[in-house]
Amino acid sequence: MTTSALPTAHDAATFKTCTNCQEHWDDLDAFIQDPTIELVGYMPTFDDLVLGLFLFNHGCGTTLACEVSLFEHLYDGPVYKIKKTGEPECPGYCLSETDFSPCPVKCSCAFVRETLQIIKQWPKTNVS
Repeated sequence: MTTSALPTAHDAATFKTCTNCQEHWDDLDAFIQDPTIELVGYMPTFDDLVLGLFLFNHGCGTTLACEVSLFEHLYDGPVYKIKKTGEPECPGYCLSETDFSPCPVKCSCAFVRETLQIIKQWPKTNVS
């Protein structure tokens, strides 16, 4: 017998569900504090930065993608209007999927770099 692909009431309240093992996280905090979740990549969408993807590996071996928009509220610093990607002062961090270095340039992409830092430094909950 196959299971239904229709969402349940619980699924509607779920922040993220693993596509491999079906583990679910009810909210963003539960997701990023889970020690089995590791930030491993960032894929920008330069036309609309909040549509870019943060990539996370789950302990079961699956990589999960989450839109930047789900995390943008974690950052409360300045957001610059001008994109400087490719300009001489740009260090090119956004062009590397696995480089999470904060960017020193006052660029529209800088808030994403800072959000990456927040996620990387988020305390993990010990599993008992």
